[in-house]
Amino acid sequence: MFVYEHIRTYSLHSGAGWPPASDGIVFPTSYLLLRMETLINGLFRWPAMFLCLLFIAPAWAQSTASLTGAVQESTGKPIEFATIIVHRAADSAVVKTEFSDATGAFRFEALPAGRYLVSASQLGFARTWAGPLEISSSTSLPALKLAPSGATALKEVTVVGQKPIYQREADRTIVNVENSTLAAGNTTLDVLSRAPGVTIDGNDNVALRGKQGLLVLIDGKRQPMTGTELADYLRALPADQVKNIELITNPPAKYDAQGGAGIIAINLKKDQRQGTNGTVNASYGRGYYNKFNGSLSMNHRHDKLNLFGSYSYANRGGLGKLDIHRDFYRTEGAERVFVGSSDQVNRLYPTTRSHGWKAGVDYTLTDHTVVGAVVSGLAARNPRLPGTNRTTLYDATGALDDQYTAQVNRSFRSPNATANLNVRHTFAPDSNGTRELTADVDYAHYGTQRLQDLTTTYLLSGRPTTLLYSNQNGDLAIQSVKADYVQPLARQARLEVGAKASRVNSDNDVQFENTENGVRTVDVNQSNRFMYDERITAAYVNFNQTLGKLNLQAGLRGEQTRATGHQVVGDARFIRRYAQLFPSAALKQTFNDQHEVAVSLSRRIDRPSYQQLNPFRIIVDPTTFEAGNPGLRPQTSYNVELTHTFKQKFSTGVSYSVTRNPLIGVVQPETDSTVVATTVNLGQQHYYALTLTAPVELAKWWTVYNNGVFYYNRFTGNLAGTALNRGRLAFTLTSNSTFTFGKGWSAELNGSYQSREQYGFLDVRPNGQLALGIQKLVWNQKGTLKLNATDILYTNKVRAISSYNNYVERFYQRGDVRIVTLAFSYRFGNDKVAPARRTGGAEEEKRRAN
Repeated sequence: MFVYEHIRTYSLHSGAGWPPASDGIVFPTSYLLLRMETLINGLFRWPAMFLCLLFIAPAWAQSTASLTGAVQESTGKPIEFATIIVHRAADSAVVKTEFSDATGAFRFEALPAGRYLVSASQLGFARTWAGPLEISSSTSLPALKLAPSGATALKEVTVVGQKPIYQREADRTIVNVENSTLAAGNTTLDVLSRAPGVTIDGNDNVALRGKQGLLVLIDGKRQPMTGTELADYLRALPADQVKNIELITNPPAKYDAQGGAGIIAINLKKDQRQGTNGTVNASYGRGYYNKFNGSLSMNHRHDKLNLFGSYSYANRGGLGKLDIHRDFYRTEGAERVFVGSSDQVNRLYPTTRSHGWKAGVDYTLTDHTVVGAVVSGLAARNPRLPGTNRTTLYDATGALDDQYTAQVNRSFRSPNATANLNVRHTFAPDSNGTRELTADVDYAHYGTQRLQDLTTTYLLSGRPTTLLYSNQNGDLAIQSVKADYVQPLARQARLEVGAKASRVNSDNDVQFENTENGVRTVDVNQSNRFMYDERITAAYVNFNQTLGKLNLQAGLRGEQTRATGHQVVGDARFIRRYAQLFPSAALKQTFNDQHEVAVSLSRRIDRPSYQQLNPFRIIVDPTTFEAGNPGLRPQTSYNVELTHTFKQKFSTGVSYSVTRNPLIGVVQPETDSTVVATTVNLGQQHYYALTLTAPVELAKWWTVYNNGVFYYNRFTGNLAGTALNRGRLAFTLTSNSTFTFGKGWSAELNGSYQSREQYGFLDVRPNGQLALGIQKLVWNQKGTLKLNATDILYTNKVRAISSYNNYVERFYQRGDVRIVTLAFSYRFGNDKVAPARRTGGAEEEKRRAN
């Protein structure tokens, strides 16, 4: 690894259980630049001088291909807010969508060179088409004339088409949630779990194409959570509020370097109609328990002002079943000696109630400047979270040693709120195109309160009944400011530059109290307070150029991190500073309408989440604990991917990545009867993958989107006295069928299968799911009635084995996932569509907190 990756760590005071300090080196700027040149030469095998010339030779530039035109009535009168769609000529697939302005004019920027069709439509007019046409530079279309529609005069609406559920683009897969029958009444986590290549394990870790370590954005803002915290947030967010989900596997330098496995961008619905309008949704689902969802969104757009807001409520009962068998060993010389075992039966009955809201305003100051403000929040709570644990302990001979029952009662609150101010300014266009400057200021606050009492009754040993009470409060504040500038250059090129600064403050306080024989005392060994402060400054430059049928993108991002931590009890502190460079590059060559090849390379980072660093313990039962690890280091990865696209539909991708210090969730032994669930750094992770995507139209009424990921993960490292060097070939298969029957009827069938896989010390058994949904448009197509059933065969269960030299755990986990849901939505108000507003937002720190 390169020298500048080393982390400079200062240990002001080393307390018990904290890692020793490591030496660091401060590097001058010239040395960093020298190491950057070495990185580019060694990683990408390209001459460093060539990349430098790309950045300093503006004579090579103009924006990628642009398309302009206008939409008019047959009389020549301009049509405002008409929908203009660019389709691929080969299969009519949607590439981009824009809207005409008050003069009927429209403009598409940054279109990849190629052969396209263009369609224009508006309520009350028949759709018209232009093309096919070859676009390789700036192209201007003759005015598109729309004729009045006779069907509209009869107050009938003909549905010409809609976006498919799944769309595959050059660097991402898009899941159009708002068109999915299966999304109705479900949560965002449910929809995400059915997306191509996405898996969620028994610990709620999200993986994309078999790799963990993802940057999760919601409306461009990073979510500050991982694992269970992120999953709980997405469970509280109704899928009815989501427009689409983008799965980006190799993002350019404009995005934060966080996310070695890529980016999951969740975009919420935005009403784009003129005047005053809105949408109301309501649903009822039943699995083991009831699940209610309801939401209302409103929008008022007139002249230069746009006001919008939404509110959602969810009340969802659930069930968690977890059975665990554990075997404990100790090493005597070269032999492993069996010490004892335990069996556990855990049941949890969560009830989650959430309130989500958003309010915002956009105002057009001038023809070139738009300002906006958005505030939003999601408050989730578990007012009743009872659970039971029954544990039986056995000695080395298999004889019964002890039994106990643990009754747990938990409550949880997480009031979260964010605010954003944004501005977008477009400069007067010149011969090269339109320059654009955007800026955002963001603030977010995430609060948590966990109350828990655990009553343990020992049945055989005669030990007295104990009550362990804990009260944990956490506050996380995130501040960020960012600016991005786009400069079209000459000769089909574009330069993007940007900068960002952010600060995160986290303060967690926990108190434990023990009650035994009626005496209540504070547990000073577990009560503590942990404060964490992190500052990141970043800047990037990205260059894009089209030379005929070849598109080139090269970028470089630099990030400087300073983090401090303070554990009050014991006065243990740390300071970490590190600067990193993240190059990225991509080439795409279009040979003809049949074949297109692309290659991309990047270096990325995954910093530990704030909760993963928090050393506090959460007591699950008397033998099981959850705890953070303040000694974690960020993981860094190098990624390369080669993709071939056939007929602009079928894609085949081959990818490889190597990750240093991979962050892995583990359950490791502490004693011969207790374990702790935490996160650790292993040595390396090697990842190889083959990705196949095949959208097929079996009939005019039946479309199938198939996705397969075949991958091999190999981990090396050492933990709990166990040397790890394990790997296994695995695969994920997803197939989604969409049926259109006419007269407003349609249906959706989704199936997925995850093979057996090895992830670190965890060996996970196969699982899968099958879901079916049907919908009917009613009330002049303004209402939609949906009925769906998820995990029909009840096969989405997790069976896994975690193995060490001194410990083996087998667990079987299942939940309330087989659910039948009836949902209804209704659109009201003006149906005239306006151009989409900008949402703005920083996307930096919000993934890693709790």
